[in-house]
Amino acid sequence: MGNWTVETRNKIAVLMFGRLPDNQMDLDSLEELAGLLEDIAQRTDEVSVVMLKGGIDGIFIKHADLDILRRAAAGTLTPEAGRAWPRALGLLESIPQPVVAAIDGQAWGGGLETALASTLRVASARSHFSQPEIRNGIIPGGGGTQRLPRLIGKGPAADLILTGRIIGAEEAHRMGILNAVLPTEAFAQLAEDWAAQLTRNPAPALFAAKRAILDGLALPLDDGIALERDLFRQVIPTSAFAHH
Repeated sequence: MGNWTVETRNKIAVLMFGRLPDNQMDLDSLEELAGLLEDIAQRTDEVSVVMLKGGIDGIFIKHADLDILRRAAAGTLTPEAGRAWPRALGLLESIPQPVVAAIDGQAWGGGLETALASTLRVASARSHFSQPEIRNGIIPGGGGTQRLPRLIGKGPAADLILTGRIIGAEEAHRMGILNAVLPTEAFAQLAEDWAAQLTRNPAPALFAAKRAILDGLALPLDDGIALERDLFRQVIPTSAFAHH
């Protein structure tokens, strides 16, 4: 029995993480997540959007399982195990569907890094965020030093990574980490309603727009413009304009 459950409704595949006692992310759960994402990537007809959420009250993903960090420190992490984080988080970015991280509570370390690899992030008012690694004498190892500055800029990212401080939902929203802060009461339903904005748009355009944004960020501007033009040409025959 895995630690993820999947429910598909209204074109949203909701992936819920519930690992007792407190939603620490271990290697098996990362492998399980990667497998689920690879499956969902093939289901573009029925799934337009993916949502990640925590299944333990007050926790999205607490952080990476400390056993992973201990094994890394001891040098006993196999190369395959070392690829588990980048593989799972890379799939959040590479699958066609936009991914919404719906955070209700704690998202620290690897939990925040998982949210950063998602396309969009919404959180309840009670949520809190941190890259606390520096306080333990290490640095983020799940992409935090790379995705956070690309999302919010070098200065604000350096502030969070170099201090390890904890911020609340409103500050995370002001910094640009979050796209929206929603009431804690009824958060699960409100987050799905928020994500439903996306599913009302044609799926081919959603997928192309995600690719243009993410792949374009890795390119010089001229190359990004060319990529956008190619993707535009791909979707225009399937759009509403083609039927008038």
